[in-house]
Amino acid sequence: MADEVDVVVIGLGPGGEDAAGRLAEAGLSVVAVESRLVGGECPYYACVPTKIMVRAAGLLADGGRVPGMAGDADVRPDWAPVAARIRDEATDSWDDKAAADRLTGKGATLVRGEGRITAPREVTVGDRVFRARRGIVLNTGTSPTAPPIDGLSGTPYWTNREAVQITEVPESLIVLGGGVVGAEMAQVFSRFDTRVTVVEAADRLVLNEEPESSALIRDVFEREGIGVRTGVNVTAVTHENDEFTMHLGDETLAADRLLVATGRRPNLKGLGLEHVGLDENARGIPVDGHLRAADGVWAIGDITGMGAFTHVSVYQAAIAVRDILGEEGAPAAYRAVPRVTFTDPEIASVGLTEAQARDQNLPVRTGMSQIPESSRGWIHKAGNDGFIKLVENTEWGTLVGATAAGPYGGEILGFLSVAVHTETPTAVLREMIYAYPTFHRAIEPALATLARRSG
Repeated sequence: MADEVDVVVIGLGPGGEDAAGRLAEAGLSVVAVESRLVGGECPYYACVPTKIMVRAAGLLADGGRVPGMAGDADVRPDWAPVAARIRDEATDSWDDKAAADRLTGKGATLVRGEGRITAPREVTVGDRVFRARRGIVLNTGTSPTAPPIDGLSGTPYWTNREAVQITEVPESLIVLGGGVVGAEMAQVFSRFDTRVTVVEAADRLVLNEEPESSALIRDVFEREGIGVRTGVNVTAVTHENDEFTMHLGDETLAADRLLVATGRRPNLKGLGLEHVGLDENARGIPVDGHLRAADGVWAIGDITGMGAFTHVSVYQAAIAVRDILGEEGAPAAYRAVPRVTFTDPEIASVGLTEAQARDQNLPVRTGMSQIPESSRGWIHKAGNDGFIKLVENTEWGTLVGATAAGPYGGEILGFLSVAVHTETPTAVLREMIYAYPTFHRAIEPALATLARRSG
């Protein structure tokens, strides 16, 4: 016999948990299905623990900046309090009881196991069958993936999941992948005295960001003693005598540990998508502006391909919930999706990069300013690397993208995100008053250079 419910939510990452809770609080009968941890990757293996690591590494860097500015400092790294904070404060030793209780406290029914669509509006979990009167919400997220490098499979390499659980840092580490995860982890471990080398197949780090961001991060990394290899082809990996060896053509690298941070794949296999006309082999699930993927099916989060960020997933959850409840609301808009790479300096961006805008044949011009040349940057001195870059559509006279690289770049980004989202004319932005001396005041000279340049 099948259990009749209003909605079944498969996957309880941040968006799925939020959607299930909202729907239950609205009075619907909700079954929330999760095979791993309620809350998903973010609070246990990604956003939260990694930012605890970043914060600790940043404190070490700030301690090293004291001489010449504020006296003397003797800073010695110790991973023990970092590991303890991740274990005790952030993850409860990777126990999701608090999150599960929070969800069920809102009225949802939590079912542990693998959920599979077995017919339209029907989900099977083990030997239980649920029929969803209103429909199914999919929020199954992504999993780390490794490239098909000879010898890599079967070795005890790390992904982000293993890296956040360590109790001691290795003496040496190779980071395969120079994207967001790879860049953040490389700097963290380097600041805890691990000898780190980053290996990236593309010709620059943080490939999806502006070239200026890539150059900035590489310069900082090399200054801090992090090895960087870009534009290289990894031909093989071996693991013998507790050591990894990576072959890069004529060069060989060796390290105690290997962190693979080369991307993630959507968790679509085995979901039974064929029963609702969707393809489990696709790179994502296409959705409309209300997150509808098929009749009686909504998809949110990483699997939609609209940005693998917690904030996007929760944003989409709110829209899907409104649609399920029959409430009015604006459809999803992605012109101002913010993203932050939490390196030091932070690389914070919103909207389109210059290259992306030109690929869309938009008439653009750019404006830039340098953080060290700003009043606050000069005051900050040590650790003041960074810039502001603005991308303007010259036909519309509005920003379509922006980057705030530097100290507190992610906080400065808030202003730029509002400007991109609301399509505020750059003429209006130039008329504003910018507080002195703040980092965000560097936006003003970037606007001034924007006005002087032609497309």
